[in-house]
Amino acid sequence: MKKTYVTTMPDHVGAFLKASRCIAALGINITRVSYNKAVDMHTLFIEAEGTSEQLDQASQRLKEIGYLQSNRSAGTVMLLEFKLQDIPGSVTAVLELIQQFQFNISYISSQEEGGSGYQHFKMGLLVEDPEQISVFVQEASKLCSVRVIHYDKIQRTYDNSIFYISFANELAAQMELSEEDRGELVIQSNLVMQLLDEHGGSPYKTFEVIGKFGEALARYRGDVFAPRITRHRMDGSTTILLLEPPCGSNTTILCNSGRYLFVDTGYACYRQEMLDYFHALLPDFDTCDKAALVTHADVDHCGLLDLFPVVFLSQKSRDSLVMESTAGGGFREENPLHAPYARICKTLTSYCPPDPKRLQVIAGTSEPLTQPLERTGDFLFGSLSFEVYEGAGGHLPGEIVLVERRLHLAFTGDIYVNIKEFTREQTVYNRYAPYLMTSVDTDPKLAAREREALWEVLGEGTWTIFGGHGLNKELTL
Repeated sequence: MKKTYVTTMPDHVGAFLKASRCIAALGINITRVSYNKAVDMHTLFIEAEGTSEQLDQASQRLKEIGYLQSNRSAGTVMLLEFKLQDIPGSVTAVLELIQQFQFNISYISSQEEGGSGYQHFKMGLLVEDPEQISVFVQEASKLCSVRVIHYDKIQRTYDNSIFYISFANELAAQMELSEEDRGELVIQSNLVMQLLDEHGGSPYKTFEVIGKFGEALARYRGDVFAPRITRHRMDGSTTILLLEPPCGSNTTILCNSGRYLFVDTGYACYRQEMLDYFHALLPDFDTCDKAALVTHADVDHCGLLDLFPVVFLSQKSRDSLVMESTAGGGFREENPLHAPYARICKTLTSYCPPDPKRLQVIAGTSEPLTQPLERTGDFLFGSLSFEVYEGAGGHLPGEIVLVERRLHLAFTGDIYVNIKEFTREQTVYNRYAPYLMTSVDTDPKLAAREREALWEVLGEGTWTIFGGHGLNKELTL
């Protein structure tokens, strides 16, 4: 098994050597190391592989040499912002915590966030024991959202993991995540930074983009969640409802002969918001004959699969989702450039893989394909007859396209999306993943060939195409 140690090391020659010897003495293999002085001069991420007992022993050894706790002694000043409920006594718990840590308050300023029910308290803290800064930030974040505005960078000789901690705390507070999830955010955010740094990306740009991604997810929750909704009458017995959230995949509801097929389901973090719309659009949602269909097994398409008694998908998509249940990661995480972003998505959106018993294969096998787009199955839904075509994995292995020739109707997942007609919110949101993964496609060149093959599969005529993101497209070939 693997474990990532977030260590705090002194800034002197031989510091990493000391940690390396400590781990090597236990017969443990170091599989990843990440250190960036421009971001944080004392925090080193060490990923090691060994038995559970060996990893526990390594934790103890690193504690003994002071690498899993701060041992610096210089004082500093920091300015924090606490987001508190606008009710009497809300600041008391924070003040009691400050007293517990014996910090002196040098500055206080508060401002109400108009109509939100929250106040922003800014406090300057004179800290005589810098070893306690990171511990304080962690404890304070359990009480409320905490943002580190400024700290004494000239005398920054204390545990600078405060950067990672405060960064993760902000994201976690916005999405109401657990302490365990905060730790996962620290590790995966560092891993993204390391990967992009090796490709010439700016570390601070990376953290900025991750932060904006998390802010976008949080911004559209609750009453602000307002997907673009369009209704499309295909024939006397077939209607399609298209829901386009500002973040995540579309959910396309195919209504035919009293049955409902939900093509992709978006992010798990919008569960209640989507349920409200489902009930408003389909008053019989709880009791109706319904099923889901997954165009591919990305986290932004599979967040609400547990709402449906059966989920139709390809064999490879099933393989990927089962791997998530048993091994902790699907096909997307097999790509080292994509894995950290996928894990951040799962953490921020509270994703849980579906029960494998609900997954019903309609196309394909576990074997790789030889052509960009191959017909691998058929699917009947009410009076509709779909040909199922599977892509070779340009975007993600297991991706499928559904083609109904009588209605000239196609569901294309992310093999084809109508980028030109994104809403403003969709356009902004869809900039983050390409930066953090370097490309949303597993194999960009293969993905391009799949799109070309799609037009050949459809053939002449005017087609109504519903992609995985964005408005549907009327296309004449």
